Amino acid sequence: MSHRIESDSLGEVKVPSEAYYGAQTQRAVDNFPISGQPFGSRFIRSIGIVKKSCCMANEDLGRIDVGMAEWIAMACQEVIDNQLDEHFPIDIFQTGSGTSTNMNANEVISNRAIELMGGVLGSKTPVHPNDHVNMGQSSNDVIPTTIHVAGACAIHEDLIPALTHLRDELNAKAEAWDHIVKSGRTHLMDATPIRLGQEFSGYAEQVAKAVVRAEKAKKALLELALGGTAVGTGINRPPKFPEMAIARISEDTGLPFVEARNHFEAQAARDGVVEAHGQLKVIAASLFKIANDIRWLGSGPRTGFYEIALPSLAPGSSIMPGKVNPVMSEMLTMVSAQVMGNDVAINVGGMSGNFELNVFLPMMAQNLLSSITLLANGSRTFADKCVNGLVANEEVCRGTVEKNLAICTSLAPAIGYDKASKISKHAFATGQNVRDVAKEWGVLPDDEIDALLEFRAMTLPEE
Repeated sequence: MSHRIESDSLGEVKVPSEAYYGAQTQRAVDNFPISGQPFGSRFIRSIGIVKKSCCMANEDLGRIDVGMAEWIAMACQEVIDNQLDEHFPIDIFQTGSGTSTNMNANEVISNRAIELMGGVLGSKTPVHPNDHVNMGQSSNDVIPTTIHVAGACAIHEDLIPALTHLRDELNAKAEAWDHIVKSGRTHLMDATPIRLGQEFSGYAEQVAKAVVRAEKAKKALLELALGGTAVGTGINRPPKFPEMAIARISEDTGLPFVEARNHFEAQAARDGVVEAHGQLKVIAASLFKIANDIRWLGSGPRTGFYEIALPSLAPGSSIMPGKVNPVMSEMLTMVSAQVMGNDVAINVGGMSGNFELNVFLPMMAQNLLSSITLLANGSRTFADKCVNGLVANEEVCRGTVEKNLAICTSLAPAIGYDKASKISKHAFATGQNVRDVAKEWGVLPDDEIDALLEFRAMTLPEE
């Protein structure tokens, strides 16, 4: 590979000839061979949006020549369109401020603009990465801003639609199965009857609330640190700069971003990210519960509940022919566990840093975006490949109710709790049904017993 020589404040550095990045990016690549995992396309797109918005604000303020601003904006657009992702090679585990990644963006945009203008890569002429691309900015406000833009956009564009889709699939099952009565269960023990549709309506409501929580997570990210520059004071930027740049960010993303009310809070702390990810953790807990219940309801087919049949997606064993496993539930519960793990790291990151700067920014960005992606992809896949294909085993559901000892609860108001309890215990000891024992003992006329033990009525409040 051929190289060119670039320089920064520490001296000369060999950079691959075709790379749009420069000396500071190369130093970071050399310094941080940690995970092999660079920032993903969502973050890169968002930093391109931030840089383009800053460029246009500087042009409007008369700080950058109109012609130069157009070339810079064109290079920024290529970053936004993810055409230059390969030129963002720096590992997530780097300087805690994300300075290396901010400079990576500055260098890529500078060099690409220079190339578009017919100049020489690495010359920093006529577009300088610091003086022009980074004008009025600091890594300390650009990276927090990019985290919020990337996170809010990912929630808005990916997570909320995916959760809405899952909610709708669960609601469809709830409506279709409203007529099917089955045994309820509490403590994993038999309880009074419930309709399968009611059970699934509970899952649908959990996801409906997850959509609301995702909206709250998005809202927590709408304040942007842009304009605080180095320590929150706004040194080296005009008073109107953040307002003008953020207005363009909002225009480009369609989201109502605003300037932080207090720039010192916006750079010293990352409470908005901690809050947003806290909502994602709740969503993960909801999805885990739903996926786990569906796994239990589909267990069997001969020795489990098997009240619903799960879609057969793949052979489940390398040794047991014909076995099919609840792979979608397993996927979604693992997704949920990973999101909860990410939350621990986010919490540690949120409380870390000293005085005017949080120094866990790249890790927090990665975990936030990873959790959003996992929850969005996991929810949509679970909806399409599991919930959509579920089939109710109506005969099995009905059979569980007739054998259920807890249906004696409907007799208690008429014959008393103690007598109903004796019927239940006798039925269990003898293997009889509650209905048969109640009639055998003559506690009420047979027609009254049948009326009290009407299963669908047990799933409704007393009229």
